[in-house]
Amino acid sequence: MPGRGERTVKSAARVLDILEHLAPRAGGAGFPELARALAIPKSSLHALLELMTGRGWLHLDAETRRYRLGIRVWEAGQAFPRHHDLLDAARAMLRDLVAAVNETAQLAVLSGAENVYLAKEESSHPLRLQSEAGARLPAHATGVGKALLAHLTDAEVAARLGGPALAAFTATTHASLPALLEELAATRARGFAIDNEECTPGVFCLAVPVFDHSGKAAMAASVAVPTSRLAPERLAAILGALARGSLAVAARTGTPCPDPALARLADPAAAAATIGELLAAGSRRPAMRG
Repeated sequence: MPGRGERTVKSAARVLDILEHLAPRAGGAGFPELARALAIPKSSLHALLELMTGRGWLHLDAETRRYRLGIRVWEAGQAFPRHHDLLDAARAMLRDLVAAVNETAQLAVLSGAENVYLAKEESSHPLRLQSEAGARLPAHATGVGKALLAHLTDAEVAARLGGPALAAFTATTHASLPALLEELAATRARGFAIDNEECTPGVFCLAVPVFDHSGKAAMAASVAVPTSRLAPERLAAILGALARGSLAVAARTGTPCPDPALARLADPAAAAATIGELLAAGSRRPAMRG
């Protein structure tokens, strides 16, 4: 018979399962769906839902009888930035990026095989990337994801992503582990990642790591550009702004930046030369639109 400690851990796991099930579902979920999806005994589920609703972590709609996330979840989320000076500095970086290049900028962290977007600053263009903070995307198919994966060993990347076959979202997605590892090696060498319409057709991204006080690539920042606005001089300006932004975050948080490539790319001439090399090399180079 399980002891009290084991029962407590199991109940805690079930609470987290409920929150994780409801988080991506804007319409919430009813009791039958939760019981079926989470395989929690009805008596236990009823007690957990009653407790979580009473404490404000869930909200039960009296008419639809569907559960949604409660106000306490929002309050906990709002407290997250207060515990992370790095996040505050990175948010300021996004604002500076949009002010400099007027394209959508995003900030993300790794979570397993996915990247989770923490913040987003919009450009003023009518045509811009449609995304939101809190969204998850497969890390192998995004600029921010690859900027972070590049700072792991090949073994760590393989452990996160699983088997050799990776999901392909477009014709340019790196859909195998060997292909991705080759791309990550190139990312390490040049100091930034690209997303060449690999997740969303018509969207090209540049991304750089953002380092924490220990020198770890804890976050990544990206700028997304519709392919209709791609031009070499624009990409060079974005790359330079990203590099300078990451260095500014490091300076603000007292972090020695461990990647000399960022210092080099912060120079406009070096950024322009690097973009020129990228456009001249390989079949996966972005297509410039007229």
